[in-house]
Amino acid sequence: MSGESSQPQAGPSHAGEDQESRERDQVGVPGGVIRRAVAQGPRSWIQKVLERVIDTPRQRFYVSEVVPVAVLAVQRYLLEDEPRDLVPKLPLYCYDVTISDGVYQEKCYLNPSLNFLVYKNILKVGKEVRISRVSCLYNEKRIGQGVLCIDNVHCGKILDAISLETPFRNHAHEQVPERPLRGGKSHYLALWNNEDPYGDIWLTNKEAEELSVKNSKIISLSHLEMTWSNRRNFPALLVRILYKSKLRYYGKPDRRIVEPFQIFLEVADSSGIVSVIMWNALCPEWYKCLQVGVVLLLQQYSVKKCYQFRMHPHPLDPQMKIISTMEICLNLQDPPTNISIISEKQVKTEWKLPKLNNQFVTRSELDDLPENQLCDVVGVLVFVGRVQRLKKKESREEFLTYRWIHIADGTSELPFIVELFSTSQPEVFENINPMTYFSCTQLKVVRDDDRLPKLLYLTTTNESQMLIIGHEGQPYTYEAKVKNFIQWIKTKTDSGEMKNTVFGGYYPYPPVPETFTKYSISVKVESLLTAISEAKKEIEDLQYREQKRIAIQGIITVIKYIPHSGASESASASDTLRNANLPSTSQAARGESQKSQERDGKRRHDDSEPGSSQTASARLIPSNKKRVLEGPNAKPSYNGRESISPHLIGKARKTLNHKWESQLWRERKFGLLDHLHYSHVYPESIPRRFNSEYSTFLTQQYNTQPSKYIPPEEGSPKLEDIKSACSIGHFELTILGLNHDIAIDVAFLPMYCPKDVRTSQIDTLLTCLNYNCVFPPEATDHDRFPGPRALAGDIMKAVTELNRVHIVGILDICNLGDNKIEVFLHKIYTPETIS
Repeated sequence: MSGESSQPQAGPSHAGEDQESRERDQVGVPGGVIRRAVAQGPRSWIQKVLERVIDTPRQRFYVSEVVPVAVLAVQRYLLEDEPRDLVPKLPLYCYDVTISDGVYQEKCYLNPSLNFLVYKNILKVGKEVRISRVSCLYNEKRIGQGVLCIDNVHCGKILDAISLETPFRNHAHEQVPERPLRGGKSHYLALWNNEDPYGDIWLTNKEAEELSVKNSKIISLSHLEMTWSNRRNFPALLVRILYKSKLRYYGKPDRRIVEPFQIFLEVADSSGIVSVIMWNALCPEWYKCLQVGVVLLLQQYSVKKCYQFRMHPHPLDPQMKIISTMEICLNLQDPPTNISIISEKQVKTEWKLPKLNNQFVTRSELDDLPENQLCDVVGVLVFVGRVQRLKKKESREEFLTYRWIHIADGTSELPFIVELFSTSQPEVFENINPMTYFSCTQLKVVRDDDRLPKLLYLTTTNESQMLIIGHEGQPYTYEAKVKNFIQWIKTKTDSGEMKNTVFGGYYPYPPVPETFTKYSISVKVESLLTAISEAKKEIEDLQYREQKRIAIQGIITVIKYIPHSGASESASASDTLRNANLPSTSQAARGESQKSQERDGKRRHDDSEPGSSQTASARLIPSNKKRVLEGPNAKPSYNGRESISPHLIGKARKTLNHKWESQLWRERKFGLLDHLHYSHVYPESIPRRFNSEYSTFLTQQYNTQPSKYIPPEEGSPKLEDIKSACSIGHFELTILGLNHDIAIDVAFLPMYCPKDVRTSQIDTLLTCLNYNCVFPPEATDHDRFPGPRALAGDIMKAVTELNRVHIVGILDICNLGDNKIEVFLHKIYTPETIS
């Protein structure tokens, strides 16, 4: 991402480290003294365990009376300042878990050997757990400072409701700001990434000041550039923030910096633009208060030579000078920087500060933008995907969080597709939902016109900022394209089209190229192919909400259709998905599909009529032209006619049409060394129609698990009760390894194609597997759903093409947490498309 350097840049000071250390020595680590107490009222299980553990010689024991307690918080931090082995050099993140027994709350330290329970989101807030082994950990640098450590725990069910009124047994756990039980940190980190500010150390109450700058000696940036190396004291700077980076955390176990945060600001005056780096303790104090466009008066700063590998964002004004020989450093000390926000009403014309410029583009203009072009967009969200996580580096505990969104602006039938990484704005990132008026700046164009389907989407950069539009006086209000969008959206306020929006679910994007050769060029992995014998480890190593794409070789031996439980709902899902443009494939799919049909003269379009009042299972039955048969007595012919005795037809319609097994599978299935079952599709992976009545519930479902318990809203439904936006159902496929000794069951969840491929004949399962979508036939009766019949009516045709064929399958694997793992087949490469 632009603006990010590959290594931490040490500031000239540690921002108050000595002061913070003295404060910690005085108040002590908030573990509190474990002491006996006379219980008043109901006897506390936590109190009994604490009294028992300190009486045990080794200060650890197995709990004889194991009772369920509730988890109220799971909080993460970097452990340092304590003795550690010399071997591990990677960051060691620890977790404090707050539990309640109904009488007291207690913050406990989770034994690092149990961290995997958090990684997999098995140990999470709202759960009932049973703790069977505990110990007492003392900080030997403090007097009487000890904490309760959880050494063994069994995680149970999700509780319907938990009382938050129970007090902490140890009042030190209530102190503000919250502090971790162990180590020297003064703060917790966000639970699932290091980019988001988390906790009560992050201030938001900095207000603009009415200051007189007449008596302040102001220096221009260009003059400072020429003279800074010969100065010891620097005059004040009067600048406007043009760009603001996301938060950077550079903490390491061996770096004793209390608050190791860093942010970049690009500020400008009339003479140029320069980078400002804010270090350490100043970040929690100022980060949330410094918005793009704000005018600052900076005093008592330091200047140093610019880091040579730093990427600077380019200003939109080509006349503006980029000062890349120096950078401004802001610290809490050495010297203690003085920062003031100047009210916009007080900004004078003679200061000649640059205006905040933007480069908004419409969706109709996006097709002409080159690769890596930066732009800003505005529109209404028509699809918001679930939050996912991406590992920064292998063998690290650090992740990026992101989600896919679609933005419509009325200038095209297609939406903007945006890969939205966290921009250190969790208050926005975690609260967007369909129907939100949304703007995002500093997006980068990702495109590849030489592959099929063509690739075109936007991704965030280090300086991207998100904004939920809806209030007067916000930035960008006076931009012409923003005004045009607002006028367009007013015409759609009461339109049913705007109600067909989609939230969450499995989203297979970006699509892979049409040939395996191009796929191998496009991916950046050490090993291109994963053996099925290694797939289990790849799948089980995934952490919560981590999604990964792998390629395996094998033979498709079983195909089974599973109708969606709500497929008989009175709804036109094809309209919903087309209006929301979810998922987007490409205009190129149409041409490639036609080429595929020309190569195979046997392929025909399914002319099945839209379903009547039949159930999903009945609509699965193909037309007389094509019928799926199964069993040793089935003798299908491939000319569109069937060979089956009349008395079996009725039974075949009800059962045999849902599943096909190859002869190879019948021969090999009982002699397998291993059979991996990952074909179940959980409710979280079904895209849902957005319902504003349950917006809070849906938002919580598709965000990551919160760090602290949030009581559910009264009357919240179950996720499966929300109408599906994709009622097609799914397929379960068994892929047998080339050595015929290991098999894996995976799911295939086809989506409706958007309008850009509406005219293509995606009518066979083979074509669906190639494009991860199904062509939605036009329904004459929009109250009936025609999808399953059009999709599943040609299984036999696909089977005859895939029987005993060696394929390469592209799998999307995802850990949904709480032992829920899904593996989706994204695409197959047949021998014709491997090279």
